[in-house]
Amino acid sequence: MKLFLLIAPWCLIQLSTHAQDFLWKTQTGRIQFRSDAPLEIIEAEADGLLGLIDPEARTFAFVIEIDKFEGFNSPLQRLHFNENYLESDRYPKATFKGRIIEKVDLTEDGTYIVRAKGLLNIHGVEQERIIKSEVSVKDEELKIQAFFSVRLDDHRITIPRIVQQKIAQNIQVRVNGIFQQVRKP
Repeated sequence: MKLFLLIAPWCLIQLSTHAQDFLWKTQTGRIQFRSDAPLEIIEAEADGLLGLIDPEARTFAFVIEIDKFEGFNSPLQRLHFNENYLESDRYPKATFKGRIIEKVDLTEDGTYIVRAKGLLNIHGVEQERIIKSEVSVKDEELKIQAFFSVRLDDHRITIPRIVQQKIAQNIQVRVNGIFQQVRKP
């Protein structure tokens, strides 16, 4: 009995710290966007979204390379996207980093609706955003799905007047990611 009383607290400490020694990581997330303008619908997607979530601190960071987006309605449209609108040579990445507002235990299996509050940086312009996401944890795997819109004006993305009827001012964005556990450095 004395041995149990000595070992039990140690076991509890080990169990409580186990949940804190890892991060959730993805290197294969996907971002899709859709511009639904009066004269044209434009869709593109990019794989290779990098993301880290620290379940203990409830912090996150995501990054995608702008020139990875593919799809569009023509190769010329993709070229204009990279050279004229997003200027991917000058602003090669978009990022979102911040903190999860809700106090959820992302080490426990379940599905959670959370709000991610942070700085969204597109085209070199940071905007504070709160983005609602669905997070599912099961069998040491975390899945995230989020839908939100981005106003081009908010990130100083200028569309020439001649094509304003072909490019929406509000771009619909969808993010999906499957995360695995990795040890904290």
